[in-house]
Amino acid sequence: MPAGSDPLALVRDDLRDFAGYRSARTERNEGSVWLNANESAWANPADAASTLRRYPQPQPPDLRAALAALYGCQPAQLLAGRGSDECIDLLLRAVCRPGLDAVVTTPPTFGMYAVCARLHGCRLLEVPLLDRGGRMDVDFAVVADTAERSGAKLVMLCSPGNPSGTALPVQQIEALAWRLDGRALVVVDEAYGEYSDEPSSVALLERLRNVVVLRTLSKAHALAAARIGSVIADPALITVLQRCQAPYPLPQPCVDVALSALSAPAQAQTGDRVVQATRERECLQDALAGLSCVRAVYASQANFVLVRFADAQRALEALLAAGIVVRDMRAQPRLGDALRISLGTPEQNSAVLDTLAGLA
Repeated sequence: MPAGSDPLALVRDDLRDFAGYRSARTERNEGSVWLNANESAWANPADAASTLRRYPQPQPPDLRAALAALYGCQPAQLLAGRGSDECIDLLLRAVCRPGLDAVVTTPPTFGMYAVCARLHGCRLLEVPLLDRGGRMDVDFAVVADTAERSGAKLVMLCSPGNPSGTALPVQQIEALAWRLDGRALVVVDEAYGEYSDEPSSVALLERLRNVVVLRTLSKAHALAAARIGSVIADPALITVLQRCQAPYPLPQPCVDVALSALSAPAQAQTGDRVVQATRERECLQDALAGLSCVRAVYASQANFVLVRFADAQRALEALLAAGIVVRDMRAQPRLGDALRISLGTPEQNSAVLDTLAGLA
């Protein structure tokens, strides 16, 4: 049993005993004629397999088991949802009292943390990343002080960071979690974890009950449209989050494709492509650093590179003229000259470099 305080003490008082909605698929009934969910008696003509007229299982055991095996946890520690976005929303919904509780973030970072905090009426406390010229680091001491002083319920960390690309040391995450034990959940968003050399924070759940990890099949596993994300946490907290979740969050076709993607042959191919992507990342970073139009390239452990330009508008226009769409980061705090470039195929990465080289 992990040490530390019971994370249920951080759940909203009014939701600790909340039963949620019990759908027809949560009832453990056996039978051959299913007339309990008001489903159509006939399949839709577009449903060749005649399977979509039935509501799906809320948490398919086979998918939950496959994801748990992938991430190194127990099925009871994992809840599957509609991408990491829903998992973030569920955490805010279950833990933070609207108008009273706060969330700590470290901008520039993934925008959904702030969006969910605002939608739930929570205070947003920002501790800016430390820009060291070639990487952006979390100021863990200030994060801890801010969380303690404000009584924040959630601390959102992104590792590797988006858009920074910086992977956070697990030892520092663990120290933060111990310091905030009984005070806040430390949430580590590892959407880009497959591309990182830093070990996953999932291992911390063996020692700490206030660590929460987010994972997704959208990035390295190339299933962005399937919307399969996971929140990994203490089993008691997972139970509460499931009660706050919509009755049927996972469409059956998405579950089917996710299970296929988690087969041994598919995972082997995914691993090979991650290796190729990281090689491309190193080549792209080195080449970008040598261009006269580039001010700085941030070291990345994700599948993208954050780049500062002498003239970001000109660089953006040149790439768009070549048919290359990148992410304009200039609206983000302290990134007024930056673009984020996702890793493409070797040919696509070469096209980026050729286009930017023409600005010299």
